[in-house]
Amino acid sequence: KSLCHTQNVESNMTFSDTPDYAVLLLGFGAPVLGLLFAVYYTMETAAIPVVYRASNKKEEYGEIDGKSQPLKYGSNGSVNEADSSEVQKINDSLIRISGLITRGANSFLYTEYGYMVIFMVVFGLLVLFVLGGVRNWTTGIGTAVSFWVGCITSIASGFIGMRIAVFSNSRTAVKSNEGIGEGFTTAFKAGSVMGFALVSLGILVLMILVEVYKALFSNAYKDNGDCESCTVTMYECIAGYGLGGSSIAMFGRVGGGIYTKAADVGADLAGKVDQGWDEDDPRNPAVIADNVGDNVGDIAGMGADLFGSFAEATCAALVLCAQSPDLSVHFTSMSFPILVSVGGLLACFLTSFFATHFFPVKKDADVETCLKLQLLISTIISTPIVFFISGIFLPYSFDISGKTVYWYSAAICILAGLWSGLIIGFITEYYTSFSYRPTQRLAESCETGPATNIIYGLALGYKSAIIPIVCLCITMFLGYTLGRMFGIACGALGILMTLATGLTIDAYGPITDNAGGIAEMTGMPKHVRKNTDKLDAAGNTTAAIGKGFAIGSAALVSLALFGAFADTVGIYELQLIGAWQFAGLVLGAMIPYWFFAMTMESVGQAANKMVLEVRRQVKEKRRGQADSKLVLDYKSQGVDKIRQSLQAALEGGISQNKNIGNVQELSNSVGELSKLLKEKQEELEVAHGKALGAADPDSLETTDEQYEKCIAIATDASLKEMIAPGALVLLTPIVVGFLFGVKMLAGVLLGALASGVSMAISASNTGGAWDNAKKYIGAGHLVINGEVRGKKTEEHNAAIIGDTVGDPLKDTSGPALNIVMKLMAIVSLVFARAFPSQSKGGYVQQIFDH
Repeated sequence: KSLCHTQNVESNMTFSDTPDYAVLLLGFGAPVLGLLFAVYYTMETAAIPVVYRASNKKEEYGEIDGKSQPLKYGSNGSVNEADSSEVQKINDSLIRISGLITRGANSFLYTEYGYMVIFMVVFGLLVLFVLGGVRNWTTGIGTAVSFWVGCITSIASGFIGMRIAVFSNSRTAVKSNEGIGEGFTTAFKAGSVMGFALVSLGILVLMILVEVYKALFSNAYKDNGDCESCTVTMYECIAGYGLGGSSIAMFGRVGGGIYTKAADVGADLAGKVDQGWDEDDPRNPAVIADNVGDNVGDIAGMGADLFGSFAEATCAALVLCAQSPDLSVHFTSMSFPILVSVGGLLACFLTSFFATHFFPVKKDADVETCLKLQLLISTIISTPIVFFISGIFLPYSFDISGKTVYWYSAAICILAGLWSGLIIGFITEYYTSFSYRPTQRLAESCETGPATNIIYGLALGYKSAIIPIVCLCITMFLGYTLGRMFGIACGALGILMTLATGLTIDAYGPITDNAGGIAEMTGMPKHVRKNTDKLDAAGNTTAAIGKGFAIGSAALVSLALFGAFADTVGIYELQLIGAWQFAGLVLGAMIPYWFFAMTMESVGQAANKMVLEVRRQVKEKRRGQADSKLVLDYKSQGVDKIRQSLQAALEGGISQNKNIGNVQELSNSVGELSKLLKEKQEELEVAHGKALGAADPDSLETTDEQYEKCIAIATDASLKEMIAPGALVLLTPIVVGFLFGVKMLAGVLLGALASGVSMAISASNTGGAWDNAKKYIGAGHLVINGEVRGKKTEEHNAAIIGDTVGDPLKDTSGPALNIVMKLMAIVSLVFARAFPSQSKGGYVQQIFDH
């Protein structure tokens, strides 16, 4: 028998006698604890001064700007005056660069929030009048208010994450000067602020919303009928909270994703490919925009995305619980979905100390192990918590969707989702980390050029979707078998139990990436950049794990929302054989491709504008160089080799053309020669530009205004381009539901889920593998015929092309498909009561039927 249960004789069912105050204590106490924990870590991070200090631990630590000699220290350990000026220069640059990143991130977010406020008002009024006019005004007003609360909470979640990221990146760079352990701890604690603040805020606001609505709906927990003040209506109104969170996530994820990849691709093409500059070279005008993109896309966008998953999964489970005649009359049982998240938050709280206190990072090899252990430990700790919460707050057995469900069945469904999430994360790591063979083989494929690299990378991504999809299928099968759609909703709650830990390690990556960029741009010693690169390498792997986790959770959340929608409109057994259902399935399967194409095209257009701007700026700077006064080292730029190949081409062309009698053949030969000469001309111009830059690097120094010009291009392009994809996802379920009916809409939702989840996994993993293959080669790990093939080789250039192609796959279009699956489902759920009933069919369907 379950813990603390008594027998209710009248209904012959067993209900929990756990008092209501236990729910309130956990529901409010745990998120308050989480917020205090986040505040404490924020204060700890703030206490770190943003001041670089030369270290005298080792002579090599005195290396500044490539100097091989150590810094000179006086008898009191202070730095001598000559080197003190170098340190001051670093500190001045540190304040300048971190300030530019902060201002750029703020500029983008404030502009984006202006668009979001307009959307909130317009779409909120649409919800109000459609639901109010079609059903009743209580539902319309209640849902609209929940929608606005969800929007505001999602905006706050993304903003908190972005603020702590730009606040801590420079501090992580400074602490990395002291050692890799100090840098790791700073970045990890900053990531913890985002993880715990976001989850705690989401739970706390939802609890407040439930308490307010509980006071307003007089028949809540007394009657689960279809009246205006009953439990079902109350929780259908609260579902607007999930709609608000997911709607903002759409714009945060799509807008931020377009921004970050437009800047990244633009910086790579104009910097690495055109000029041969290294990553984060301060001469590249797009480099600040690239670092800003890490914060607005990978931090604010990801935060809003996963907040949306939490809100939607919880709301879907609440709506399903409200439709149970047994659960809907008990506040403790109705609070079960929220308490699952509370249990996960507490498990993540305990887990965080393993990284900061019990097993802190002391050497390079500890970093990746420590981050992976966070996921494993949080999953292990969550497992007994699931059984405890299920046993305490659920009745021994209850009826839902015509199925008798036991408390331990719900626990099993949650655990299926919880452990599936862990497996998906580790499988993602296997396919994307260069510690394993798939990515190593991808790097080896670069020997024959970028084409084979791209072909192999696409195949890798498709293969990487197999095991995650199987895990999701098992979770769905167990969920539906043990608890119908409520069981699937429990699986979604399970995969999100470790959300605070997942967000922590996900935010850690962009923070260390920014720290490395700051170290490079400010001219810190090489050992600092080496430390940040090691931290960032682990962050890339955990970022891929985070994306896999987010996609898996989105699939389960989408299906849970579909279940709540189906139960609400009375679809208990969907007949797949039928004209409208067939049409819906195929249409739905096409939507992710349409959305994917729109976002990819948007990144391409924005990146093109960025490349043209960077080229313009570089050309103007070089025009002002006094070429005659500079000693140019053409030999190091490969000019001799270009000259020899040019001479050979000319001699061969002349010799060959002498013997061609056919005019058409001669014309073709001259055309081939002209094409080759054009290529050699471009190679000579690039070599000349590189020689100029090497001879007079200060002449290419970028001003604040030039950096901000690139930031403005990325901001304007991303915000304009995010509107069309957002409209596609938001309006599709509304149009289909009203015009073609709920049966066709059910097909659309299932089709979008089926194609979207596989596309998202393959795209994200393909891009992640290409990125790490480039890093594998750049680190000197690729050996071909006994020769190390590192940076500045043909293999590395091929890997750069693959990485550039993969950037929008892994950071824009792939992850944004999460929103497609979830948002279409939550829109369908919120408007479910307003759609024409399935017996009548949509308005167009009614015309055909007549």
